[in-house]
Amino acid sequence: MAPRPYWKGYLKLSLVTCPVAMSPATSESEKVRFHTLNKATGNRVVSQYVDSVTGKPVKDENEAKGYARGENDYIILTDDDLDSVALETVRTIDIEKFVPQDSIEWVYLEKPHYLMPDDPVGHEAFAVIRDAMEADNVVGVSRLVIGRRERAVVLEPRGEGIVLWTLRFGDEVRPEESYFEDIDEEADPDLIPLVQQLIKQKTKKWSPAMVSDPIQESLLKIIAEKKKAMKPRKKAAKGKAEIEAPGSNVVNIMEALRKSVEADLRARKKA
Repeated sequence: MAPRPYWKGYLKLSLVTCPVAMSPATSESEKVRFHTLNKATGNRVVSQYVDSVTGKPVKDENEAKGYARGENDYIILTDDDLDSVALETVRTIDIEKFVPQDSIEWVYLEKPHYLMPDDPVGHEAFAVIRDAMEADNVVGVSRLVIGRRERAVVLEPRGEGIVLWTLRFGDEVRPEESYFEDIDEEADPDLIPLVQQLIKQKTKKWSPAMVSDPIQESLLKIIAEKKKAMKPRKKAAKGKAEIEAPGSNVVNIMEALRKSVEADLRARKKA
């Protein structure tokens, strides 16, 4: 069973809109994680924010974001300040443009998410957008607010759904030339066939098992052995956080497409 989505909003292309839900395509929840304990008592160690000058703990209501404008000189931003710059992309993925599917270099792809329709009424609109991108071999480029930061995203049709990749911005990608410019050694042509033979012998069909974590497996074995010597504890009940579902504003897809095309034609005639 798929986990509950952590984001809900709308996918929009011109006048075509449909409610969608998004979940991360990757997870580290199965990784072994440790808590820091007091070895003398066996109790967990609690971390807290402490004032760097007074040394006293800071209450949650007194915490604020600060932008440094000099040494020990900050501009304080409250939650209201941060909320005031909220953009429409907090709730809407508006596809702004399309680019060829193979034109985005791998280094710009950051984190994948699964995007799926969130209401039966919007399935048709979702399917039309997905299949049209697939037919033209393009991906959609848009923006989305994640964690108070607007991110560039790309939407790639994949099977029955859409994979949404967050993208790194241009200034976050270092040019490869500065790292590879000093590599000027030419390979010995007589050695290449030998390496190709080795490559052929070691070539297999891809399987996720090729990237298993041996340290993780060893840790799980150690934990299992120690667990046998301990009495089982009852798990505490966990509350489930509710995700507010957006209201529906889906329009008739054929009417929306017709109006979108007509509006585009009128704009071209005026140009």
